Amino acid sequence: MVVYQIYPRSFADSDGDGVGDVPGVCSHLDHLQWLGVDALWLGPINPSPMADGGYDVADYRGVDPVFGTVEDVERLAAAAKRRGIDLLLDVVPCHTSIEHPWFRDRPELYVWSPEDGPPNNWRGAFGGPAWSQDPHGRGWYLHSFYAEQPDLDWRNPEVARELAGVLAFWRAKGVAGFRLDALQQLLKDPELRDDPPATGPSLMAGHPEHEALEHRFSSDRPGVGQAVAALRAGAGDDAFLVGEIGLPADRHAPYLEHLDASFCFELFFAAWEAEALKDAITAGLAAGKASWVLSNHDFPRLADRIGRANVAAAALLLLALPGPVFLFQGDELALGNGPGRPPGALPAPPYDRAGRDAFRHPMPWTELGPHHDFTAGTPWLEVVNAPEGSAKRQRVVPGSPARFVRELIALRRRLAGPVEDLTADDGVLSFRRGEHLVAVNTAGVERRAPPGGDVLLATVNRSDSLLPAGGASISQAV
Repeated sequence: MVVYQIYPRSFADSDGDGVGDVPGVCSHLDHLQWLGVDALWLGPINPSPMADGGYDVADYRGVDPVFGTVEDVERLAAAAKRRGIDLLLDVVPCHTSIEHPWFRDRPELYVWSPEDGPPNNWRGAFGGPAWSQDPHGRGWYLHSFYAEQPDLDWRNPEVARELAGVLAFWRAKGVAGFRLDALQQLLKDPELRDDPPATGPSLMAGHPEHEALEHRFSSDRPGVGQAVAALRAGAGDDAFLVGEIGLPADRHAPYLEHLDASFCFELFFAAWEAEALKDAITAGLAAGKASWVLSNHDFPRLADRIGRANVAAAALLLLALPGPVFLFQGDELALGNGPGRPPGALPAPPYDRAGRDAFRHPMPWTELGPHHDFTAGTPWLEVVNAPEGSAKRQRVVPGSPARFVRELIALRRRLAGPVEDLTADDGVLSFRRGEHLVAVNTAGVERRAPPGGDVLLATVNRSDSLLPAGGASISQAV
């Protein structure tokens, strides 16, 4: 399964207001069909004050007018299905916006301090205390992220019932599944005990204040499987559920009983070195139900993280692995980072105060005009073209990144069987999948290729025995 991640604000604008929207996604489904993907994951589209890029939800069953309507989502689901593409929505079960009516009217759905002030040393993911004073004068509430994102109390059965109902609502609109955000934050210690000091770096390093603690009591508590089971019940057994779990893969087991997959972030954060990649893949395979990803809306673009010379090899590695694979919009174009928010823009909605706008620039669809047909108006962020050209250009240019990704997705359907003989020798990562051999040179210089048969697809031309720097290939196994 190949899933294409869409950041709605930056994919395609249909009405000229400079912001991408659901009808804009509908208008470019031909691109996704041309690539050959199986599903699209649409980032948050719910009504939101945009304190955190839409991950602060003010109405789980609505669509922010800037993105369209619920009916637009129904039309997108149906149009995608006709092309053989499933629609997945982003759901944020850990917290809501502070502007959600529940926070005002149903405070029992949230986590509160038992005293007048923070009851412990927990820190928010973006820094600062994880407790803030309620503007309605009801005490102190917990927020694992920004203060505008109060945490729901998953020990209250009403929360499970409400969120299960949300998933059922969207399934009835034609949605095939969900990406579930920050699942490790669903359950906290009922005694609200202090987190101990960290003894080493975490998998997903963040704000220094947050990383100074080991989040033993503020996240990932026993019983979380029951919370995930409630989400599964709401979505139905036939829905595809993938979890974002900000933990090492060997701690995903309680979640995976009711999920189809979880993101293997070991691979995402691995250095572009054969041994590190081998260790990451091994971790994901050992956990079971691994979903593989190398890029998303929260971190620098792949071309900027591992070097443009390695982007094609990374795509080959990613798409050669078994299990669900996620591509972030623009990665098929080898799109790099943009400059971020416009000069002089305040760090306020819709701009990201954590500085992630540089990874979220709009898609360049054509070579035309200053905005590359992303919008007829003024884009919310500058449209940055890829060095190899726009999506339309790359679709017709032989050897372009987009055409290479398309060929990879087609070849992927012929790969069968588990990963076997995984090795990292002299900077070359290699493994077998059934009758095929995958080899990736991370050394930065030419290396001897592992012995194989006919080369079916390669990033650059290679001889029978040598793999160039930045080279990767899929060949017949011998």
